[in-house]
Amino acid sequence: MRRLDKIILHCAATEQGKPYSVQDIKIWHTRDRRWTDIGYHYVIELNGAIKLGRPLDVVGAHCRNQNVGSIGVCYVGGLKDGKPFDTMTMQQEVSWLSLVNSLRTCFGYLSVHGHNEFSNKACPSFDVQAKYGFLNKDK
Repeated sequence: MRRLDKIILHCAATEQGKPYSVQDIKIWHTRDRRWTDIGYHYVIELNGAIKLGRPLDVVGAHCRNQNVGSIGVCYVGGLKDGKPFDTMTMQQEVSWLSLVNSLRTCFGYLSVHGHNEFSNKACPSFDVQAKYGFLNKDK
């Protein structure tokens, strides 16, 4: 297994309430971007279902210069009326927190971050440290 030190949260940049799947995102990445696989390791669908994307032992393609030691997690949503907005459903939030806990149980402490901490992007459409910074205080 590769060495991991962080989890990076992304949004799919899809309109609030629109039900996209991990397979939809995989098609966008492989057909439209011509990548070999989906860039994220996990996708959290609107109902909170956590779906496996790229295998964890394979480096992701989700955050330039941060892929090697990270796990990429994407939630479906991130736009409201075409603008960046925290659209995480309660089910997605519960799943996100559960996933972080599970990954830390398996791999030890992993800090959590938003894609926008490493890139000039809105993704995941909110400030992860403001909302989930408490997750980084338990090391």
